[in-house]
Amino acid sequence: MPSPSPLTESAVLAAIAPEGGRPGGGGDASDTAVRIMLAAADAFAANGFPATTTRDIASRAGLSPAGVYVHFASKEVLLFELSRRGHARARDLLVEAARDTPDATTALRAIVGGFSRWHAEHHQLGRIVQFEFRHLSPEHQAQVLDLRKEIDQVVAAVLRDGVAAGEFEVDDVRTTALALLSMAIDVARWYVPGARRTPEDIGAAYGDLAVRLVRRTR
Repeated sequence: MPSPSPLTESAVLAAIAPEGGRPGGGGDASDTAVRIMLAAADAFAANGFPATTTRDIASRAGLSPAGVYVHFASKEVLLFELSRRGHARARDLLVEAARDTPDATTALRAIVGGFSRWHAEHHQLGRIVQFEFRHLSPEHQAQVLDLRKEIDQVVAAVLRDGVAAGEFEVDDVRTTALALLSMAIDVARWYVPGARRTPEDIGAAYGDLAVRLVRRTR
């Protein structure tokens, strides 16, 4: 398997900041904090969370370890910030995808397809956000779990709308929502850039698959 390429600033910001903007707005302190977050994301993607040191993050950010601690108390806090922002961005993207759609079928195709495409386009950050969860403190895990529940609720609401409209046939909405999201999240685990299937192809295929899985049989 090829080694991961460095994460670009635009890729990280697009995944963790609303509309691709900088978290926290402008200003020198904010810019430094963003630089540290970018360095942490790059280090976690390359080495994994346990093998990454604060000194490694500081070196990538062009700072001393003390400079990192001015903005973040520990590398765990950095992981939490990346995870929290990534989950919040994913939630907002799902809400946006479902908004103003003509029916539940279109909404489900859009949110599952978009979520799958996001995990292909941002596969390295997706692996950090989704699969380094166990390294968060219990308090931070609880906050991220709350965001995951909000994401689950977006999909569950679309499924309920589809059942009510006669478009879907779903016996267990919560479990089905979890299965559809897990399918999309898993893209980050196996996706390799340059593969035959592009993120757009994956999004279209997974969106169609989600609809086929729940479509009411006539």
